[in-house]
Amino acid sequence: MKKIGVIGIGYVGLSNAIVLAQNNKVIAFDINKKKVDLINDKKATFADDDVQSFLLNKKLSLIATSSKEEAILDADFVVISTPTNYDSKTNIFNTASVEETINDVVEINPDAWIVIKSTVGIGFTKQIVEKTGFKHILFSPEFLREGKALNDNLNPSRIIVGVPQKTYEYIKKANEFANLLKDGANKKDIDVLIIGSTEAEAVKLFSNTYLALRVSYFNELDTFARTKHLDTKDIIKGVSLDPRIGDYYNNPSFGYGGYCLPKDTKELKSNYEDIPQNLISACIDSNNTRKGFIVNEILKLIGEDDTVGIYRLTMKTNGDDIRGSSVIDVALSLKEKGINIIVFEPLVKENILFGLKIENDFDMFINKSKLIVANRIDFKLKKVDNFIYSCDLFNRD
Repeated sequence: MKKIGVIGIGYVGLSNAIVLAQNNKVIAFDINKKKVDLINDKKATFADDDVQSFLLNKKLSLIATSSKEEAILDADFVVISTPTNYDSKTNIFNTASVEETINDVVEINPDAWIVIKSTVGIGFTKQIVEKTGFKHILFSPEFLREGKALNDNLNPSRIIVGVPQKTYEYIKKANEFANLLKDGANKKDIDVLIIGSTEAEAVKLFSNTYLALRVSYFNELDTFARTKHLDTKDIIKGVSLDPRIGDYYNNPSFGYGGYCLPKDTKELKSNYEDIPQNLISACIDSNNTRKGFIVNEILKLIGEDDTVGIYRLTMKTNGDDIRGSSVIDVALSLKEKGINIIVFEPLVKENILFGLKIENDFDMFINKSKLIVANRIDFKLKKVDNFIYSCDLFNRD
């Protein structure tokens, strides 16, 4: 049994902590003391039902703490899963929290091996090894869906661990960590790839950019169909029957959003500064165009004095994250055009967010809204007779 410290218990950190805590002692640190207490008391509620079930029913050796030293001290591995937001001024990820944690490990427990799960720029791991002189650093990209993070860790599409150098010591430790993840998984036949850390960083960004491209493709298909008064659903069904394309991740939306895709596409684009490319830039431009199209479509459906109700700011069905949401961009664009906007979003406790009025009494929200705008339709809206504007065809993604 290993002792593993997990730094940062958002959906990435917590899902990894739960998987690893089935067979190891895991101490998970977060600066949010309320979150720490809720996890320890097993009273936290999550959009991811699997997380709730595991915390309540499984025998996990998992303790949450507000002491970073407690998580790091004597740990065999320290998993870093802190946020790395994209900085639009520098055009790179802000890796300050990752670097701070690396420095803490060097000071508190220099024998530990660090595994970076946070998304970082291409080349970061090698650069930080050279900068700090600390060689016990691996990079293992995560491929998790918001709201299904634990399920994706229990049934991973692949496990990738990146090493700064392909030496015996690095490869041995990379395989050791990969096996810890495999041991906690439900899926048995898991592809494991040990590659260079820079290549692993590229895999993460290119994977998310491909997903963003796919979202943009089906959104542009929908834009065409709506403009030409065609049946989007029939076209998508016909296209998706080609096995090379597949009937998945093809549900039109207001644009890709969430925490990962917007920042990862921009970060990847910044790496192409001296390299010819068209698709990466086009993907970002397409997403902005799509949001503009949605706004214009909504404006055609309402009068100047009508109130538009925005149902949920979250991007995904069963999601609990509004960061980078394209719904917010649509709402703000409508507000800038003088449209009265109210928002139903139970995750928001304030009366105002981003200058938008929050109305979380559902009946009041329905009564006040001339038109309801929803990126995704759920059971609440299926019972409503109001006119609803949505691009959601398949009630998923």
